[in-house]
Amino acid sequence: MFAACAVFLLCLTSVSHSAPLACEDLIRPLDQVDPRHLEGRRALVAASLSHLPFMEQLRRRESATSNFSSNTSETSTSWSRSMSLDNKCHYASYNISLEGSSFTFDNGNVSATFIRTSCRDCILMSFDVESGKRQHFYLFSRRKEVEQKELDEFRAQVECLNMPPPVVMDPTKELCPEETTGEKTQTQKG
Repeated sequence: MFAACAVFLLCLTSVSHSAPLACEDLIRPLDQVDPRHLEGRRALVAASLSHLPFMEQLRRRESATSNFSSNTSETSTSWSRSMSLDNKCHYASYNISLEGSSFTFDNGNVSATFIRTSCRDCILMSFDVESGKRQHFYLFSRRKEVEQKELDEFRAQVECLNMPPPVVMDPTKELCPEETTGEKTQTQKG
């Protein structure tokens, strides 16, 4: 009898250690963002959007990047992004205000929260667009492709948010070159 109880407890313990993280842990915001950790360019690895018509446009992207510039302030910085679509690079830059684990755009229509991730060189951002009408969820990494376990974690996070399965970017696609001043669209070479 004692042996059966011991085996049962051992099995229960091993199951509890292998159980997936609860959604509240998977989509928990960072406590505080270190602005120096944000600096630099990262490639979009995977994303999901709550607005289905935009998911189709996301699937058509060849690549995308995110770049936080070096800040002179702990609370304000600039964020730029690029997207390759139909063999053209499109660029956008924004002034943002950092606060805790979030940032807001100067126009106030969009806010973003940095979410915890086990990916060591990733930034995971959840965007609240038009006061909750849409949600965008992006995983950026310094690598163009992450490990399977990191991608599985992202998929679980997307599922916790009840969003469509994520689009995973093709790591063989070329990233847009870094933006030159004043240039908003450029034809990609090759």
